[in-house]
Amino acid sequence: MGLKNFVAALALALPIALPAELRAQDIPGIEICTVEKAMDRRTSCLQSNVEFLQKTITRLTADHQQKLDAANRQIEALKVAVAGLQKVVADLQAVQRQMVDDLRRSVPAKGAAAPPAKEETK
Repeated sequence: MGLKNFVAALALALPIALPAELRAQDIPGIEICTVEKAMDRRTSCLQSNVEFLQKTITRLTADHQQKLDAANRQIEALKVAVAGLQKVVADLQAVQRQMVDDLRRSVPAKGAAAPPAKEETK
């Protein structure tokens, strides 16, 4: 048996070798309180469950608030970027319109009479 297999077997055997009371106390989480016969132990178990749930809710609330704040900051940054791009597009469209107007003025329209040519006299 290699060292890797030995470590894997040991990791599987340790939780089985420990008494149930020790294993349950080391793992925070929801416990089944109905197995307790004494009311004080049942009450303590329920209080432990409530505290665990309150801590979990508080942690999750903080995590989600951080995510919301980050998303809101990103949205604001994207709004600024979009506004900047809209200004660039508007400027480009204005330049394009100006160029079209300049071209129309410099090139006579089809069918329009060309200015008469000056005759040279000698």
